[in-house]
Amino acid sequence: MAEATAVESTPTGECLGTGRRKSSVARVRVRPGSGMILVNKRPLDEFFANEKDIKDVLAPLEVTETRQAVDVVVKVHGGGFTGQAGAIRLGIARALKKMDPELEHTLREAGHLTRDSRMKERKKYGLRGARRGTQFSKR
Repeated sequence: MAEATAVESTPTGECLGTGRRKSSVARVRVRPGSGMILVNKRPLDEFFANEKDIKDVLAPLEVTETRQAVDVVVKVHGGGFTGQAGAIRLGIARALKKMDPELEHTLREAGHLTRDSRMKERKKYGLRGARRGTQFSKR
């Protein structure tokens, strides 16, 4: 009888990870490969125009030194570019942890496995935003 492994993966050897940030959700697939990264069927540098977002996405791969050893395929939706980059970062980190459990300590120390729980505060009635009131007028 086949013994159960601790690593969750698809029949093709891919490891899956889900990342969330603000209102963005990223579904990430990581598999052994040559370093190709596709986001919504487009290359990483074509999808993100901002260099900061690209570095944010690559951070877990750089920390674990697996940049050239894995291929990453991402489907992301919701939110803006910065939120999507943060969601992808968390998804990649979770997938790498499933692929190789020994990387967990390195990823956790770098802060890549912690979900950023900050969300937009809702608008309250009678105010112009979440907290800003209307301008006071003496006359």
